[in-house]
Amino acid sequence: MKNLRIVNMKKFIRSISILLFVVVAIIFLSTKVSLSHNEYPQLNYDTVTVIKGDTLWQISVEQQKNNPYYTNKDVRNIINHIKKVNNLKTSDLTIGQELKIPVI
Repeated sequence: MKNLRIVNMKKFIRSISILLFVVVAIIFLSTKVSLSHNEYPQLNYDTVTVIKGDTLWQISVEQQKNNPYYTNKDVRNIINHIKKVNNLKTSDLTIGQELKIPVI
């Protein structure tokens, strides 16, 4: 068997560093994907239909008072969560729009 030796130490270290970075990135991304796949599997959802004058702030305050899932949570966090669950980019609502609201 032929003995292997490192001819250029700088290139060897760079190659090993790149390989290590790629492996760590793959592990990190695969873990993140598997964790975010089903973030809230035990939750059920109610539907709220937006009527004239409704705002996300108003809906969130109402949910904070009446929905045990949102009890003791900041209204701004509730707004962001409702936007995330409903894939909303902005806080603009339209009359008749249906929002999924998590419930326990």
